[in-house]
Formats: sequence, structure tokens, C-alpha cells
Amino acid sequence: MTGLRVVPAWRHGQERLYVCLTDGRNIAWYDREAARVNLLSEDEREDVLEALGPFLTGPVTVGPPPVPTPAELARLSLHPDDDLAPNRPGEALLVDLDREPAPSHRLRADPRRRALTAEQTVGEALDRLDGAGWHALHSVPLPGGDRVHHLVIGPGGLFAVHTLYARKQRVTVADPMVALGRREPQPLLRRVRADADRASYALTAEVHPVLALAGPTDVSVTAPLREVRVLQDTELSGLARLGGVLKPADVEALHAMARDRGTWVRV
Repeated sequence: MTGLRVVPAWRHGQERLYVCLTDGRNIAWYDREAARVNLLSEDEREDVLEALGPFLTGPVTVGPPPVPTPAELARLSLHPDDDLAPNRPGEALLVDLDREPAPSHRLRADPRRRALTAEQTVGEALDRLDGAGWHALHSVPLPGGDRVHHLVIGPGGLFAVHTLYARKQRVTVADPMVALGRREPQPLLRRVRADADRASYALTAEVHPVLALAGPTDVSVTAPLREVRVLQDTELSGLARLGGVLKPADVEALHAMARDRGTWVRV
């Protein structure tokens, strides 16, 4: 077998190296932390080890994945370009800033930088839920150039999280209006709900809307909110205490569905 590619992927600070065919299908992966090469077919052992040779560090265990779940097999069948799981918090903004950097003579800070800071702060908080049986996806693309900043799936259900940079500012929420400091209020909660509705349609499951505020000094909610949560980035860990909605198998199945870019093309 020739033409095998080794594609690195990072998740929660851990690296995996996937071995792919020329059409993008994965046939094996190397888990550095576990020192294990997982093969989907024993017939391809020698070719896989040859491709991984430059990357192996020390002795490794080689064999089939330990009791692969249907969700894991679905993930492995994804072309790398269609897998949203490796997206970093703020992935779309990082790509945009790389393609079109702000002019060096700009008098005001590029607003994309603040938005990126907010998405990274919130994304890192959501990624820390992983040990509690949750999965977070970042920069989930929607048709028309929109995106869900973060999608969180776990025992407590599904949440579409929209982030807002609010560092050292007072935030006033009067559903659907949100005001930062003395700025003109904007109907942001309509956007937050719309993103959750589109995610619900794509996944055929209820997705709850969340507005996550990064770094506010104070948050004032003037009236009860309708169906939406408004949380500070320091409060997102509280989602881990929610449960009783999805079983582990359902969480994994929905995560496998949500990470496939094709799931989102018609919402």
C-alpha cells in the first residue's frame, strides 16, 4: 500500500496522529499518551507502522481499538476536512485574521481580536467539562456565513453557546436586548435563540441557547428570560452539574453527528 498520509490532530492538549488513505479515510491512529497504535485492519499493520515510523517515540502497543463504539467508528469514517472536532475555540476568527490581518496603522483595536479573546476564554472553560462526560465543538459553520460559536453536548443536554466580549463592562439584559456599558442595546438574544433553533433542526434534538459573557464586571437581568441562559465564563462549569437528560450512548451518538460538517449544510 502506498500514499498513506499521517495527519496530526489535537484535542484538549493531547495529540493523535491519524493514518489516512489517499481518499481521506482513516485506517489507524497513534495515541502518544497511551503509546498505542490502533489498527482498523490487521492486514495494514506493516504499512501503517512504516508511515508512522518517523513519529513513534519508544515502544508502542499495536492492535485493534479497544471495543470501538459506533460513534468512534463513525468519527473514523469522516474525511479530515469534514471533521469539526479539531476546531480550536475561535477557529473561524483565527483563519480570518491570518488571511486578512488588521492594518498596522489602525487607530482602534481590531474588534475581531476582542471577539477571539472571548471565544478562547469561553471555549477553554467548556473544554474543561470533557472529564465530566461532555463534548465541546467550536466554530460550527452554518450556511450563509453564520456559525455557532460553541456547541456543548453532555448528560445535561445540548447547548448552543454564543460568546460576547464584556471585559470590565457592566452588562444589562432586557430580553431580547443586551447592552454593554453605555452602548446602545442590541437584540442579541434573538440571534442566540436563532442559532440554537438551527442547531436543533440539524441534530433533530432540543438545543438550548446560552449567551456566555467573557469578563464582565457586573450582569443585570431586568426580567425573567425566555428559554435562554445568560452566564459568565466563570459560571460555565455549572453545566457539568446538569444531568438526567442524555445517556452516555446518546451523548456519543449526537457528538458523532454534530462533528460531521455535512450535518450543517442545510440548516
